[in-house]
Amino acid sequence: MRRRVLGFFLLALTTVVYFPVCNYPFVNYDDQYYVVQNPHVRAGLSFDTLVWSLTTTEQANWHPLTWLSHALDCQLFGLNAGWHHLTSLYIHGLNVLLVFLLLETVTRERIRSFLVAVFFAIHPFNVDSVAWISERKNVLSTLFFLLTLGAYGWYARKPDLRRYALVFLLFALGLAAKPMLVTLPFVLLLLDYWPLQRISGWNEKGRCFPIPQQAWPRLLIEKLPLLALALASSLATVVAQKGVILALREMPPANRVANAVASYAFYLWKTFWPSGLAVYYPNPFDPGIVGPVDPVAWLAFAGGVLLLPVVTWVVWQQRRDRPYLVTGWLWYLGTLVPVIGIVQVGMQGMADRYAYIPLMGVFVITAWGTAEIADRFRLEPTFRAASAIALIALLVFLTFRQVGYWRSSYDLWTHALAVTSRNSLANDQIGELLVNTEHRPEALPYFEAAARIDPYDPTSHQWIAWHLQGQGQLQDAIRNYEVVVRESQDPSQLVFADINLCVLFGELGDYARAHEAFAHAWRTDPQRTEAEIRRLAEDVSAHPADEGYLRLGLLLNQGGQLADARTAYQKALALNPNNWEAQSALDHLPSTRE
Repeated sequence: MRRRVLGFFLLALTTVVYFPVCNYPFVNYDDQYYVVQNPHVRAGLSFDTLVWSLTTTEQANWHPLTWLSHALDCQLFGLNAGWHHLTSLYIHGLNVLLVFLLLETVTRERIRSFLVAVFFAIHPFNVDSVAWISERKNVLSTLFFLLTLGAYGWYARKPDLRRYALVFLLFALGLAAKPMLVTLPFVLLLLDYWPLQRISGWNEKGRCFPIPQQAWPRLLIEKLPLLALALASSLATVVAQKGVILALREMPPANRVANAVASYAFYLWKTFWPSGLAVYYPNPFDPGIVGPVDPVAWLAFAGGVLLLPVVTWVVWQQRRDRPYLVTGWLWYLGTLVPVIGIVQVGMQGMADRYAYIPLMGVFVITAWGTAEIADRFRLEPTFRAASAIALIALLVFLTFRQVGYWRSSYDLWTHALAVTSRNSLANDQIGELLVNTEHRPEALPYFEAAARIDPYDPTSHQWIAWHLQGQGQLQDAIRNYEVVVRESQDPSQLVFADINLCVLFGELGDYARAHEAFAHAWRTDPQRTEAEIRRLAEDVSAHPADEGYLRLGLLLNQGGQLADARTAYQKALALNPNNWEAQSALDHLPSTRE
């Protein structure tokens, strides 16, 4: 009965803390690509959606189960963001309950297991994974991760092929939700040591959850099919992320190692002092960012260099008396490996969402360690209960506050800008929000700040160029658009920049370079190029202006639609007979008709 009460309390606590997200919208960070503007997902569940989810590497990942999860939400709820949030919250609640039940079943330590589940449920570090719809892959893959652990415990009680097949299947489903789970075979080896105590000669047979012991070579062989599956998932991920994995010239090995070491220290620090959490942390060791490395990053690096080997040595010395230290610490170190930045995908230094699974190991160490200290000092039950309640209250306050930053994209990014330094992405995101809400003059300082931080940032240069183009500063606009073409890998940005370069070169009478820019846009994405032309035609039809017709004519000219281009030039001249660029373009228009 007491177990059920604690389980109900965990679900109620999780729901209360996170329930505000059910009134929150989609945000402008990946949600548009995962749901809002994704036609396959918006179409709901269908055979076509299933085929697409199994074959696509969109968003630089192969995670069909995640796509199908989003499609199911669209099938049931359309684009009502609150219900999408509620699904993620529901999955997180299941994960919390599984953490408690799995630990309590194996260890019979009810209160310690409960505390681990509380930390996991309402630690501010986990807010991104729950409140961010695009991170459905994180909570969903963790659900199958925990189910795999449960199936493995069932298998360990009585090893046979049928039970092992269930472990294999659940692991495969987890990888199909997010490939970060590739470390799971190594996690199972840690669990063999503690708390399952399966390794003969290494520890005594467990009393609470008795399992037949095996020699360690046999346990290694047992994991080979799972390792093969993890390897296959890793190879698929490398293929899917081919275009976004940074080359060594973009992020040298020394910088990657420095960031990895510092990140291990940062994650630990923010676990016990959860302040300054943000949706995006710039990589402090990114060589492309202007300015010196933040001294805090160097301090974290130095702390990591000292802390990691010392703690590892200490927990190894304690492996007999306190085996939970080995499992918890190596769980933390090992499950972070795929996202620690040695293979760098994107420019972030670290991410709160990456800690969702790894911090379970730290939570185990914290719960078991504090309970042991309380036992050693014979602290009164009343004092222990009061301390636990105070800690839970503090976590509720911190997490509730962190959830509040997700109420809008603007709140999310202004908070990130306030608590991080040299954050070009936060500046870009705020700038684009202001552009999209017609506050365009207010957006320019944010884009200029982003360009100062990162001179190779295509987003800021795109919008700075767009502003300069509107001010008639054509050469400066061209230089900024050329940065976009050189640095961006986003087809929409490339087409936007090339289309505008085509117009600018045309206005300057450089028709050869105008043709080159248009041809590059067409090679990048013909459909987007045609859509840009249609959009301009609709805009100029709704708001006739000689400059608009001139730009439309230049694009139609380069697209080979000579008759329509001639008409556009003539309309420009009808509105402004003194528009010499339109007259020059008309004079240079080939006489050959389509």
